Parts: sequence; C-alpha cells; structure tokens
Amino acid sequence: MMRRAVLGGLFRSGAASASCCARLATSVAAAAASRGGVTGSSSGGGRREARAVAVGAAAAAAVGAEAGARLESLPWAHTFVNELPADPVTTNVVRQVEGALFTPVQPTPPDGVPYTISYSAQVARLLGLDPTECERPEFALVMSGAAPLPGARPYAACYGGHQFGQWAGQLGDGRAITLGEVVNPATGGRWELQLKGAGKTPYSRRADGRAVLRSSLREFVASEAMAALGVPTTRALSLVGTGDKVLRDMFYNGNAKMEQGAVVCRVAPSFVRFGTFQLPVSRGAGEVGLVKMAADWIIKHHMPHLEAEPEPYLGLLREACRRTGRLVAQWQALGFVHGVLNTDNMSILGLTIDYGPYGFLDVFDPDWTPNLTDASGRRYSYRNQSEAGQFNVVMLGNALLAADLLSREAATEALLGYSEVLSDTYGQLMAAKLGLKEYDRTLAQELMKMMYTDDADFTNTFRALCDVGSSEEGGSEGPAGQQLPGRLAAALNRGQPLSEERAAAWQQWLQAYRARLRADGTPDAQRQAAQRAACPKFIPRQHLLQWAIEAAEQGDYSELEALMQVLERPYDEQPEAPAKYSAPPPPEMEGRPGVCMLSCSS
Repeated sequence: MMRRAVLGGLFRSGAASASCCARLATSVAAAAASRGGVTGSSSGGGRREARAVAVGAAAAAAVGAEAGARLESLPWAHTFVNELPADPVTTNVVRQVEGALFTPVQPTPPDGVPYTISYSAQVARLLGLDPTECERPEFALVMSGAAPLPGARPYAACYGGHQFGQWAGQLGDGRAITLGEVVNPATGGRWELQLKGAGKTPYSRRADGRAVLRSSLREFVASEAMAALGVPTTRALSLVGTGDKVLRDMFYNGNAKMEQGAVVCRVAPSFVRFGTFQLPVSRGAGEVGLVKMAADWIIKHHMPHLEAEPEPYLGLLREACRRTGRLVAQWQALGFVHGVLNTDNMSILGLTIDYGPYGFLDVFDPDWTPNLTDASGRRYSYRNQSEAGQFNVVMLGNALLAADLLSREAATEALLGYSEVLSDTYGQLMAAKLGLKEYDRTLAQELMKMMYTDDADFTNTFRALCDVGSSEEGGSEGPAGQQLPGRLAAALNRGQPLSEERAAAWQQWLQAYRARLRADGTPDAQRQAAQRAACPKFIPRQHLLQWAIEAAEQGDYSELEALMQVLERPYDEQPEAPAKYSAPPPPEMEGRPGVCMLSCSS
C-alpha cells in the first residue's frame, strides 16, 4: 500500500512541486525502510538513504542548479511510434506480432522498492537532463518501471534474427521496453531511452522479462567504458535495483538460484537492428513493405545525408557495412569479444549493442570466447568476429534485396565495403598501437604470434610497448640473461620469467621494432604520447567486474564506483589508481564463474 501511495504522488506540477517532492523523498525512504530496501543514490555506503532524502528534496527545491531538463519536462519526439506501424493488438501476452514494427507496452512494476545504484552524469547531459535529477528518489521508480515517466510512450520492438547462423524467426524486445525518444534542444542529439529488465512483452517467449544485478552491472559498466575507449556503443544512463529476487540458472546446469533484480536504462540514437529488416521479408509479401518503412525512418532521422542520393537504400547498406566494418576493427584492436554476434544483436547504426557474455582478452588467445553457449563451436571467438560481421551484413543485404530496394549487383558492391573498411581501419589502429606511421603487417603478425606463444596479456603488452625507446638496448635485468623492458617482461608468460630462448626471441623482435621506429623518425616523446592514446591501460576486465558484482550483491557499491572512475580515463596513466585495475586476474579468480566463462542467463 505504501508503494502504491508513493507512485500516486509522483510528478505534481506548480508551486507545490518542491514541497511535494521533499515529502515524497521521505515517504519513499519510509517505504524502503518498511520493505528492507533503500532509495536514491547508493554512493556513500550506509549513508545513502539519508543522502537520498536530502539530495532529493534539494533537487526538487533548487530546479535549474545545473542546466538541463527535469524528468517531468524531457523534450520527447516519438518519431518511431508516430511514423511506423504499431501492433493493433493491445494485450501484453506472448504471441507472434504481425504487420507491425513495435507493440505499445507498459513496464511491469517490481514488487520491491527500487533504489538507484549508479548513474552517468555524462549520459544525462547527452539527453539534456539535469544530472541532479538522477539523485531524486523518484528517479529509481521511473527507471525501474515502477512509475510512468511523464511524456513517455513505451513500446517493445519487433524483429527477428539469425542466432549462431540459424534463422530463429521472431525475437523482439523480450525484456527491453523503450520509453521513447528525446531530442536534446541544445545539441540536436536524438536519443532513445530503453529499460532493460522492466517486465514481460509479447516477445518474451518463455522468459520473465526481468534482469539480474549481475548482468545489469556488467552492461552498465561496459556501455560507459566502451564510450570512454572511443568505440561506438549504446550508452547507459542508470543502474537501478528493483528490490525483487529473480530466479536464474547461470550456467544452465540445473543449479538455479534467486538473484537480485535490476534494470539498466540504455540510451542510443536508435535500437534498430539488422533483424528489424529481416523479419518482415521472412514472412512473405504481406509484410515486405515494413522493410521500406524502417529504412525510410532510419534514413530520415539518422542518415539524412542519404535522402538526396539517387539510390538511398543502397546508401543505407553501404553505410551499415562501413560502420560495422569499422566497429569490428575497433573491437579487434582492443581485444574485445562481443560473445553473441547474432543479427538481432547488430545495430544498423554500427553501435556495440546488447552486452551479454562479453569480455576483453586477458591472455592472448585468438580462439577465446566468453560465451559458454559458444564454447564448442566458437563461432563468435575473437578470431572469428570479423567473419561473423561479414555474415551479418550479408544477411542485411539479403533482406534489402528481398524487399526489392536495390539490385543484386548494387548489393554485392556495397557488401565489399565491409571488408575494405575493416582491413583499412584495423591497419590504421594497429599502426597507432605500435607507434608507426604505417601498418607493418609482418612486424605486427610476428608480434601476435609471440604473444600467443608466451601467454602475453593483450592489453598490458601493447601498453608496455609504449615505453620502448627507439634506441634502447633493453630494460631491467632478468634471470638467465633476460634483457627486456620491465613492464613488457611483466606482461609476458603470466608474469613468470621467460626461458632464455623465448627472451632472445623477444629481443630479436624488439630490435626489428626499434629499427622500424628509427626509420619512421618520429621523436620518442611525441610517438609515445600518441601511442598511449591508442593503447589503453584500463579496461573492464572480467575479474574486476566480478569483484564489483560480488560487493554489490552485498550492498556495497564502492567497488563499482571506483571501477567506473578509473574507466572514465582508460588511456591516462593514472598513477594514483590501485595496481589491481590494470593487472591480469590473480590465480584465484581465473577459474571463477563469471570470469573465465559466462552465459546468456541474465
């Protein structure tokens, strides 16, 4: 009853707003106390409840303290729901949805008392939202689906996809509910807000529409970390606990258990996927027209430069191929493995989307995949991501071809752009990581072979090469005559000394590397600064995420906040950061669930 009373008092306008929200903060805190939960921001450890009340009241009373809109006055646009066909059936039951690109659906409020765990002030500013709004107690209610956001028109999108190379038919947003589309009046930026884990939709199949803290925290961190790394990605505004328990079998082995529920508010210019174009053509002539509608909407609102082209749909395919090729090249250069590169997880805008069982390489192993489901075939391993991307753009091309939006010859030409941009971008990125003016394929390939042979830490090896001088003859002394720069030696062989033979092989490669640096002629200081800007020191390693998850499940969010702070500046040296944030996983973490292998159970 208390929760329902709180929800009923949300978002009053006028002179009474500040006092109402101040009372609301106290009411929400009281409701949380009665249910054993907390509300508001979680930072500050055990003080977060009192802090939430104080900040919520202050934010309500001091509107305009920071430039930006309030939750009640976000500038909605809603072009997707206004311009594209909706599901005529209004009942929220699992079914096949035909003749529509989305279904209007409301989030299902959790039974617990929601609480804000973390939020991104940077993403709030992208939306034109005053970041202090994220401190209001009612923010957690809205971003968990417990209360409606004024002006929102929630929906779940309809799409299909190839999963592990096989056509899976209708998939759709089974637990993601888009609140709507906001246009930042200051920048013109167009952003969709989507709640992942906010309840069932007609596309939920046999699932419950919920998400757990474990996977939600991973998606929240990855979204912001990838943006800081310079990789096109969906973003995350907030991570909110629902106060509910959710049943999950993490490794599909019969050991299901109750886990804490959570919701991530994902943010992107658009969540349209390759599968959006695939599903209608799979259903025959009666729905093929939806492909053109979706393509027209993307071109109008996200690729307007194509409107003047004689063949805009060919331009759309070219753009998607190039963006995808560039994206995959960035993944490869950073050692990022997506884990589930199905066509329904591929953004038409070339964004990294759907952070499930993803991971970054620790020890360099081209066959590594973090996804337990893919352990046998390794279709989406690091080595195979480029080929998976190629398959996916071909499936997109087939959909546009089947919709009669372009010719086979034009589609074939456009698809070549994927591999061309992938190769060119990868070469540029690897040249930058090695501090070279141009990509040296022989030098780079020999390096990768040696990294594989000597169990090199992917990220730390490239970062260590930034310290190598063009005229140095070695670094710190090591056993058995080993003469390698200390930082590089620490990144090899899991931190253990190399054999004389392997140390000599690295010395030989370093000689060739230094010779190439001297041939380029770039002063060391200038080259090293540029090189460090291409070789991150900090990435969201699996064991760091697991530490943050385990602490968060005990109500301690300090590890999450510390990790997020470090990941905001991944290319900076940050000497004040604890060594653990740039170190490989300690031995006791290597075999832990959630570190060596993950699943899609989230």
